[in-house]
Amino acid sequence: MTDVDRAPIEDWATDFDHTHPDYAARAPEVWDELRDRCPVAHSDRQGGMWLPTRHADVAAIAHDTRRYSSEGVIVSPFKPVGMAPQGYAPPITSDPPFHAEARRLLLPAFSPKEISKLEPAARASCRELLDTALADGADVVDAARQYAQHIPVRVIAEMLGLPREDGDRFRVWIHRIIEAPGARRDIAYEDTLFYYLGQMVEDHRSHPRDDLIGFLIGAEMDGKPLATEHIVGTIGLLLIAGIDTTWSAIGASLWHLAQRPDDRRRLVEDPAVLPFAVEEMLRFYAPVTMARIVADDEVELGGQTLGHRDWVLLPFPSANRDPEAFDRADEFVIDRERNRHVAFGLGIHRCLGSNLARLELTVAIDEWMRRIPDFELADPDAVLWSTGQVRGPRQLPIRLLHPEAL
Repeated sequence: MTDVDRAPIEDWATDFDHTHPDYAARAPEVWDELRDRCPVAHSDRQGGMWLPTRHADVAAIAHDTRRYSSEGVIVSPFKPVGMAPQGYAPPITSDPPFHAEARRLLLPAFSPKEISKLEPAARASCRELLDTALADGADVVDAARQYAQHIPVRVIAEMLGLPREDGDRFRVWIHRIIEAPGARRDIAYEDTLFYYLGQMVEDHRSHPRDDLIGFLIGAEMDGKPLATEHIVGTIGLLLIAGIDTTWSAIGASLWHLAQRPDDRRRLVEDPAVLPFAVEEMLRFYAPVTMARIVADDEVELGGQTLGHRDWVLLPFPSANRDPEAFDRADEFVIDRERNRHVAFGLGIHRCLGSNLARLELTVAIDEWMRRIPDFELADPDAVLWSTGQVRGPRQLPIRLLHPEAL
């Protein structure tokens, strides 16, 4: 059955499906409805899962590592068993005490100082992509496919020491893992992400170089080298999360600006507002929903009883739009000064790559607005949003206004 054939959801409170195209298209409306009517929704899909929509409940789960395990963070019928505390993609799938050291290993590589070194290359990539998109003089470009999806691929590939020309392969794995988890497929092992990354690790062992994979190969925990499974899992995390989340945030930001001439004008006339605009983009269009597995026999949450080993989604985007947590939560305020959004998560698993994501989003918007300050949606109905736990435009046709000036 294809997405267009799938029956519509009758009641999001009792049968929600975050992989359904209807959810992808109107997720903010679903969150608002559930937050008022059924703040902790349940579905029997994917083996049984819960969806809390209030900021307070999402925050409580994110901070509670005893009753909620991170052994699995992508909801699927194939629930990981016996992989804690390391998990399959440390540190995001790691529980204490393993988590702290696994995360600490990566902190230096994602510090503000190290990430700032990537800005010149990121700007060069954005300009190159814009040159290519505008080369044929067309007045319509796909901002997702021709621009947003390529920026994080180039940056993270450079950090890891992977060929950026493998970007199409990365996007296939993103679709399988994030957008359509659990779908039945007959895939040869040689076509899987873990086979690919294993080959890359072996190549780095044979031909050492100064990149993040090389760093992980030489790293130690408790005086011992990291296991290959740990290295491969961490690289997989950085690759998939590092691409999909930022690609989605950039696309959603351009989708917003295409419909808001006042916000476009403000960015052009007042460049100092850009840092505030980026934070508001992250709040209003936060792309990431994580997951946990209930570790206790039972947990009470929002008047519901969650069972042992149930899936629990953590929709940080819904928490960011909760009027109990944010003033004018349902409005995009481009110069919002107090903005303690949770786009990067909460607790011990707060996004390790937040500095990198901010840099890429800032540079992508800045370079686009310098080159294309006036634009609109070419066809609102043609915009296609991704399904699954990372939400952003996958198809985004933009009409360039006054293209003769570009």
